[in-house]
Order: sequence, then C-alpha cells, then structure tokens
Amino acid sequence: MTIIRQPSLFGIQELFDMEPTQKYEAIISAVDLDSMYHQVAKKSRLGAPEELNYAAMIISTFVRYIERIPTMKDLIKRLHDDLAFKLNCGFLVSDHVPSESSYSRLITKLEESDILEKEQEKVVLQAIAEGFITDDTVAIDATHFEARDQAQPKEEKPKSEPQKRGRKSKDERDGWLKEQAETEANLPLYDRKIVAQLDVPLAELRAEVPQDPKWGVKKNSEGQNVFWFGYKGHLAVGTSSQYILQALFSSGSLNDGKATIPLLKGIQERLHLPLRYQTMDAGYDYEPIYEQVHRMGQQSVIAYNKRNEGEIIGYDKHFAPTCFREHSYRYDSFDPKYETLKYTRPKECATVP
Repeated sequence: MTIIRQPSLFGIQELFDMEPTQKYEAIISAVDLDSMYHQVAKKSRLGAPEELNYAAMIISTFVRYIERIPTMKDLIKRLHDDLAFKLNCGFLVSDHVPSESSYSRLITKLEESDILEKEQEKVVLQAIAEGFITDDTVAIDATHFEARDQAQPKEEKPKSEPQKRGRKSKDERDGWLKEQAETEANLPLYDRKIVAQLDVPLAELRAEVPQDPKWGVKKNSEGQNVFWFGYKGHLAVGTSSQYILQALFSSGSLNDGKATIPLLKGIQERLHLPLRYQTMDAGYDYEPIYEQVHRMGQQSVIAYNKRNEGEIIGYDKHFAPTCFREHSYRYDSFDPKYETLKYTRPKECATVP
C-alpha cells in the first residue's frame, strides 16, 4: 500500500537547511509515488501474494541518490544496519530488506515504462505553474557516467584493400556519391548527420537514442581528454531557477550536438516557456542547431568552434564585415522584420573606394 503524501515544492536554500528526514519528505513529496507503484505492482489478485514493500523500495531508491550511496549493495547494507534509516525509507520493522535482484527487477520495470520521464515533466510543469521557473535563458551541456560493466574487447577490423590512386572518372564519382547517399540513408538516426533530425518527430528522436554503454571522450576544464566507458547525461537547465527542464540519457560515444535537437524540441513542445536564449559551448557549434533554435523563435548564444576553417574573406575575427582596406564595420542593431544585423561604416572608410 502506498504512502499518501501532500505534493509541494521547495526552495534550494530551504532544502540545505533541513534535517535528513525532512529532506527526504520534501523531495519525495513532489513526486507522485502512486503512479510509480501502479507500474510495478501486481495487476491481478490471482497468483502468489506480494511480499515486497514496493512503495518503500521506490522511496529508498530516491534516498540512495540523496545520500550519495554508490551502489545497491551499499543501500541494502545500510537498510540492514540502520533501523532509523529503514523506517525513514517507508519500510516497516517487520519488512524484510529486499535483495539486489529484487531492486534490479524494480528498476527494470520502471525503465521499461516512461513513468519516470512523465513524473519529471509533471514536477517541472508544477514549478512553472507556481512561479518557480521564470527563466528566459536555457543552458545545455552534457556530463558522463561510468558503467559498472567492463568494456568489451575491441574487435579487429579487417584490412581494407588499398584504394586506386588518382582522380575518379565522372562515372566512378557519380557511382561513389550514389553509394554514399544510400549508405547514409540506411544508417540509424543518430549515426547520420545532425541535419537529419530537424524534421523528425520528438517521440521518434527520443525512442531512437542509443543507450548501450560505450567508450566516450570529453575535454576537461584544462583541455585534456578524459576517457570513460559508460553513458552520458544531456541536460537543459534554466539558468536562473536551476531546474532541469529536459534531460536525455545516451551512450557515452554519442556526440553532444546530436542530443541537442531532442532537448530543444522537448522544451518547445512540452513546456511552452517564454524563452529568449539558448546557451551552449563550442561543442554545439553546428548549423542545424542554429536552425532549430531559429525555428523556435529564439536566439543562439554558442561559442565559436573554428575546427579546420581558413580565414573568411570579407569579415574580421568577430565576423563583422570589413571594407576594402579591412577596416571593421561597427554593429548597430538587429532588424526583426528582415532578421538581419545592421552595421555602420567606420570613419576610416570614408575615403575607401
């Protein structure tokens, strides 16, 4: 039987000032446990009776993250050793502590349904309705999670035949381009270029996300490559409220830019917030991302990633147009009617032809 809790939201500072038991209550009370319990509970009166306290198992799973308990094995040990902790998680004194396999089956049932995603969206919508979320800017970035499974040994690829040297003939090039286009069309959605995601519905984008543990690489704050085997969490966060507005879980090998359009479409279709800006780092500097933000009627603030581009003739390093003698024009304003930037000629250009 589930525990009835009055739904309410809370401030971050209030949460820090609370005692542990009050903290559990404040966080879990914002979640509809009844709907989660319904997903994992037995649907029929027939068959063997249930011996597990599923409601308490769900609460203890949340508490595990609040208390930063690293593994299920550690959680079960804490439930065995600490009676007060066990009671705070909703278990009765007479309840047996569930095994690791029981917790594994519970989490599998929750993962196979979309109940956790729906509950997270309910909390965000409630926060919007109560005035907790009034952001006009969203920040998008990714973080990594290491898998507890060991990486599979790398398969050796067969050596390819050496390519014929020299320029291809017109017929050979046309055939090669056709073959490349067919190969691209047959690839999974997230193995194609980002532009392929623009016209794909949100439900399909989220359903196709690869979630197998894979090797990933990311630069840290010191510019060094960090490698890990596991997953990535892609988050869109309100810059003022600090609420996670949209989230996506993927394989560690997925490029950060390929998870951006599902996050942006989720914000647009599910939340309907009066946002103005989408901010990202240089890892998101791709033209389709700018296009998606433009379709949403918002502005992109994305760090420029130079990659292997050469010097752009007619513009300075800040992308302002230049005159014949390479004097930079000054930014004046943005024209919303024609969606263009206006620049004024500098004084140095008065005599330039």
